[in-house]
Amino acid sequence: MTLPVDRLRPRPSPWHRPGTVENAAAAAAPGTWTTSAGPLPVPGFWAEPNETAVTLLSDGAILLAGGEDGRRNPLSLSARFDPAAGTWTATAKQLNVARRLHTSTRLADGKVLVTGGITGPVTVPARGTNATEIFDPANGGTWTAVASMNEPRFSHSATLLTDGTVLVAGGCSARSADTNRAVRSAEIYNPGTNTWTTVKPMTDIRFGHTAIALPGGKVLVVGGVITIGRGQYAALGYCEIFTAGTTPDKGTWAPTASLHTPRKGHQATALNDGSVLVTGGDVVSHSDSSIIDPYSLKTCERFRLDANGVGTWTADADLPWGLSQHRAVSLPKSGKVLVIGGTDSSVFDAGYSDTVLYTPGAAGAAGTWTVAANMAVGRWAMAAVGLPEDRVLVAGGIVRSGAAAPVIGENVLTATAEVYTP
Repeated sequence: MTLPVDRLRPRPSPWHRPGTVENAAAAAAPGTWTTSAGPLPVPGFWAEPNETAVTLLSDGAILLAGGEDGRRNPLSLSARFDPAAGTWTATAKQLNVARRLHTSTRLADGKVLVTGGITGPVTVPARGTNATEIFDPANGGTWTAVASMNEPRFSHSATLLTDGTVLVAGGCSARSADTNRAVRSAEIYNPGTNTWTTVKPMTDIRFGHTAIALPGGKVLVVGGVITIGRGQYAALGYCEIFTAGTTPDKGTWAPTASLHTPRKGHQATALNDGSVLVTGGDVVSHSDSSIIDPYSLKTCERFRLDANGVGTWTADADLPWGLSQHRAVSLPKSGKVLVIGGTDSSVFDAGYSDTVLYTPGAAGAAGTWTVAANMAVGRWAMAAVGLPEDRVLVAGGIVRSGAAAPVIGENVLTATAEVYTP
């Protein structure tokens, strides 16, 4: 069987990639990264879809909650970053429940809701929790347990709706004594009444997906993963839209256009014009898959919803190289998107230091990519969040894993944090 021509060329290593100092164009790369942001209290990482574990608070500070250590044990980490001082400070109280693969959502009143995740040591199958808690920034920050979800789940999505409630959808849970299952259930949290209401389930089971709030109170769910056997997974191309009703039980799910390429480990980013950009990701989980191309995807797609509610995906400009477990952060002032770090799904062994800028095309045209300044530390599965004036904070992440890590079964993490300035 013949491999595609572009896979016969040597893959660029994370130490010699486009955009590094060996590339002459790097001298003109836009933006700068500084390490003036102090280190995290402990190193950690946040696997898909857990860039949502980092939250911009109402006062401009950043809250980072939970995560994983190098052996995938959950963290009770709760720390605030002060952008002015460039320092991290542990909150007055840590999470009540250490967790990973959870979600973190800022509510309308400025508090933060954390839902689900995995709470114990690594097990087969992985077992989710239905425990939820709320962070109150007042008085140094405290965590209070609130009503539990109706169903335990991890690698789910949580999206703030226009009425101030939170939609939780999909995820993964234990299926039997030795297998996991993806779920299609959904529920809505009402902060005013501290209640969870089960709503109509999604069209498709999925976890590790992305969810984006669209104009008009809708939520777009993109791709993700389904289980196809013990330790075996497949990426999804199916997408769907949730439309809120007058009451939670009136909300509806409807299929929309499918991605051109199924993907997981991707990023979905809302653009200023209401469209959504999807970048990278990967198709399979294991190198022994029958899929020929095990590498991360460099393809990108852009979703648009027309006035009649019909969604379409169009191919957009490719990334300069394939990426999985990267981060994509919207820069609302310029309308661009900064894509940060990541790794390659064929081995998941090293974090990339590269960053690239996406400039949207006008009137449906494809956008363009520009190689931007490199981070000081290559990383993947890190926390990333936008700051005022189109600055971006990244923190933690995986530096080395797999065969590149000195200890088998233990990822090399970083506690460093960096700030990008356009």
